[in-house]
Amino acid sequence: MGGCYGEPEEAVLVVAVAARAVDGAATAAVLAAVASAFEVRPREVTLVSGATSRTKVLELSIDEVSGRARLDHLLGG
Repeated sequence: MGGCYGEPEEAVLVVAVAARAVDGAATAAVLAAVASAFEVRPREVTLVSGATSRTKVLELSIDEVSGRARLDHLLGG
């Protein structure tokens, strides 16, 4: 996990998983990978939108300072 695409102010984190997009397996793998990368429990990562899309919007239960620092690191900053 890591890297991004898009302009710096609107950069999108790239998450690649090996799970196939069948019966939600890829989405579940993305949620687990993000939880691991941000060092939060899996239940603290919620899918907001994109269940059947390659682009997903997630919400994490993490304090803003720690979350932003970790995201910046993962985006390569």
